[in-house]
Amino acid sequence: MSARVPVGVAAVVLGVAALCSCGSSGVAQTPPELAERGTAMTTATPSRQDLANTVSLAGTVTMDPVFGLVAPVGGEVRFRSLEEPKTTPDEPYRVGSVWKDGQPHWFEAPAGSRFAGRLVEDRSTVTAGMPVASVTHVGYGIVAEIDGDQAYRISGALDSVRAQIPNGPGPFPCTPLGTIAALPEGSVPADPEAPAAGEVPPAGQLPADQPPAGQEPPPDSAPDSAPDPAGAGSAPTGLRLVCTAPPKVKLINGVPVTLEVTTQRAKNALVVPVEAVAGGQGRGQVEVVDPNGSRHIVDVELGLTDGRVIEVRSGLSGDETLTVPGPDLPPAPPGEQGDPQIGGPSAVTKGAR
Repeated sequence: MSARVPVGVAAVVLGVAALCSCGSSGVAQTPPELAERGTAMTTATPSRQDLANTVSLAGTVTMDPVFGLVAPVGGEVRFRSLEEPKTTPDEPYRVGSVWKDGQPHWFEAPAGSRFAGRLVEDRSTVTAGMPVASVTHVGYGIVAEIDGDQAYRISGALDSVRAQIPNGPGPFPCTPLGTIAALPEGSVPADPEAPAAGEVPPAGQLPADQPPAGQEPPPDSAPDSAPDPAGAGSAPTGLRLVCTAPPKVKLINGVPVTLEVTTQRAKNALVVPVEAVAGGQGRGQVEVVDPNGSRHIVDVELGLTDGRVIEVRSGLSGDETLTVPGPDLPPAPPGEQGDPQIGGPSAVTKGAR
């Protein structure tokens, strides 16, 4: 006599059998298409290629754009007393110098430009690369406004700039002028008061612009005159790149321009996908998969990036296997999440991708 199994019990038995994949030993096995939770399913290996740090900017053809001159070294800045030129200078000319260790380090305005204003007081202490004077390029220039993220990518020396005018000339080289740093409002010193025609200065007193007989003051230590309170100098600016086109390129004021800015180049650089790296400015971390499947974090020194791959200057040999995405920064310890109003971190920050 056959035993009858209730329908409900049979369904449960069949369901368990369907869910259990057992080997000959009867031990449950993980289906081959699944992996343990947390296992990296995507990996990448370093490779080598030529790399260029290139940024695309939207610019505009502008008349008489203003740009900044920077301090060549850190020290005390001293300006020259410049006379208003009757024509646009066709040669570079010295605007002032920064004194360091008893030696002057000159900064010059390029040919084709006019002095627009001092950005710091005479004899101020400045740092290397700090804007100290503003200059106006006479004629057409191309101006591109820059946001903060782009500024860090092009803050180094500009390797090359190419410009393209939609439905117009290009691509053509564009020569950068000055610095990309934002310029404060400048001031042009007022002319020293000269005695009226026929008026003789008091006995023993020389005119302000005349040194004692046989003595000529150095050009960078000439007496400073009071700044013009009317603000005849340059207006405040944001971060901007100013460049000039070759003379044969026809420009029209107000026309939009696309600029391709290359700041640095690297030959045969060791690169990894940006998604494999936590960090992005100088230092970062990657997660390396060992041959036995274990993983560990490695600190790396980072270099150029084109947005798809990033250069690894040290920390990897090139034979590693990396997880993608890379490691995240660890969360803040309990009690240190912080309130933005009291200066603590307001959120857990992930590594830059």
